[in-house]
Amino acid sequence: MSRPVQALASDTCMVMAAGLGKRMRPLTVSQPKPMIRIAGKPMLDHALDRLVEAGVARAVINVHYLADAIEAHLKLRSAPEITISDERAQLLETGGGMVKAAGLLPDPFFCMNSDNLWLDGPNDAFHDLSQAWDPKRMDALLLVVGHARAHNFSGKGDFHMDALGRLTRRRTGRVAPFIYTGVQLVAKRLLDDAPEGPFSTNQLWSRAMEQGRLFGTTFTGEWFEVGTPQAIAPTEAVLAQG
Repeated sequence: MSRPVQALASDTCMVMAAGLGKRMRPLTVSQPKPMIRIAGKPMLDHALDRLVEAGVARAVINVHYLADAIEAHLKLRSAPEITISDERAQLLETGGGMVKAAGLLPDPFFCMNSDNLWLDGPNDAFHDLSQAWDPKRMDALLLVVGHARAHNFSGKGDFHMDALGRLTRRRTGRVAPFIYTGVQLVAKRLLDDAPEGPFSTNQLWSRAMEQGRLFGTTFTGEWFEVGTPQAIAPTEAVLAQG
């Protein structure tokens, strides 16, 4: 099926690759989580290959845990164009990592977790986000997926979404229909007056949500949560089926 003709909202994606990967132990004792192989390829390469396929030209990748291994691997790639945001001195979490890398990022920019795995639907994830993006209304647009397309996921979900696409968080003791895939499109104003040091992107989302500026768009492909070693084999089984 042919890809959509609309332009991408950004040519750059921040790729989060600095985490400790504690839930993936013991596999992450001697290697960073993004370098764990799924179906014969590091998860980081799965993610970067999705950027190349969609036409996203640049990746800004933050590194901290076993950073040398990630940087050495990235030197073997010819695309996308890669810039490192070095967090060796201090792990800044997702929000702090964005703030540190802000000078390397355009407005808006894509952001994704380096351990993401998915199979695109009729459109690729980045064109889906671009098509739904409205900078006048949005500070961040999250790619979310329903439970039926979330492989290995056993949680209660993350968000509710209204008819306009605005997101609200799951209430305690309730089930929410949408799960955050780890991929989003971000306006740099989301980072305005951000905290210093390490903090979660959740703090920025909460502020945007209060202002009615946090939105979601539904992913039409298949998404895989690969957070533990036990999730690797079933993920590889589905990937083998295409």
